[in-house]
Amino acid sequence: MSTSMSLPISFLTFLLILFFSSSLAIPLSYNVLSFGARPDGRTDSAKSFLAAWAKACASAEAATIYVPRGRYLLHNAVFQGQCKNNDITIRIDGTLVAPADYHVIGNAENWILFEHVNGVSINGGVLDGQGAGLWACKKSDNSNCPSGATTLRFSNSNNVVINGLASVDSQKFHIVINGCNHVKVQGVKVSASGDSPNTDGIHVQSSSGVTILDSKIATGDDCVSVGPGATNLWIENVACGPGHGISIGSLGKEHQEAGVQNVTVTAVTFTGTKNGVRIKSWGRPSNGFARNILFQHALMNNVDNPIIIDQNYCPDNNNCPGQASGVKISDVIYQDIHGTSATEVGVKLDCSSKNPCTGISLEDVKLIYKNQPAEASCANADGSASGFILPNSCLKT
Repeated sequence: MSTSMSLPISFLTFLLILFFSSSLAIPLSYNVLSFGARPDGRTDSAKSFLAAWAKACASAEAATIYVPRGRYLLHNAVFQGQCKNNDITIRIDGTLVAPADYHVIGNAENWILFEHVNGVSINGGVLDGQGAGLWACKKSDNSNCPSGATTLRFSNSNNVVINGLASVDSQKFHIVINGCNHVKVQGVKVSASGDSPNTDGIHVQSSSGVTILDSKIATGDDCVSVGPGATNLWIENVACGPGHGISIGSLGKEHQEAGVQNVTVTAVTFTGTKNGVRIKSWGRPSNGFARNILFQHALMNNVDNPIIIDQNYCPDNNNCPGQASGVKISDVIYQDIHGTSATEVGVKLDCSSKNPCTGISLEDVKLIYKNQPAEASCANADGSASGFILPNSCLKT
């Protein structure tokens, strides 16, 4: 009798344990509407978003912040760590809108900032920076224009995922990854006018282990820009245009500066861009460097400078005319680069007279200008060429 009674009790206990375990496994969810957010595009909901963040960040368990459909006006918002858990997902089905008056956030460095966070994922959504008014101000040479805010910045953070996000009309840079480790950006769409100033699509600096995958970037500056201190960066399946291409640099602005190394750019397409794959450095002394760089499987469609190294970058001829770049560029491979150049010179390697480029490798390059072979121009560039090369290599061997 006692044995038969114990079986149902044991089974009931098992079910209770299973139920509570399953309950604990479900992440806590915080809907921004529950914190007072208004999806009307007119009411500042920044405090509501930050209140939802405070709850998710204080949770010892995994948490989700949910943004339903609608347009949410946000003034500056700083989402600060450290949090009690390392698994916060922000799921956005709506659109976050910056103030139409660019002065409201224009003098802040960032519109939306995540700082000192670990394990944060952003899934979906649209960020509308409403930057056109500021662009017009800057084009008018009005000296009173604010510098503009970056739309989304992750700073000093680890294990970050940005997936399926769209960034539209940023005042300045769209997405910045600074001082971070292990960041994955995938399925992102960036769009701004082709003549919008300083609207880099994705900028990476002082970070390691960043991957950028399966994204479309159309903007007025670099589609992807790589700043000092970026290492172990992987860029794959990115469509760029309009824009200024994928650029390592500018480097060497500061005399003491971290270098860039171990960068792979593969399976990329450039359409109507000013540059394709570019490395640029200021023409002045610096201890910076760029090394172990691979550009491969790139398609150029009517690109002004498909392959370019520019070590005489000196905007407005300010503090650098007549000087040589101290940045050392070495071990750069251009592999399977083909398509059409919009200018006669399809390969331009203008390296430093003080620190010539070394270990430059051209492998299977075919660039055409008006149905004729493009031209190549080299200065202070040493390396080798193999496979089918068009235009003919100008590298010193």
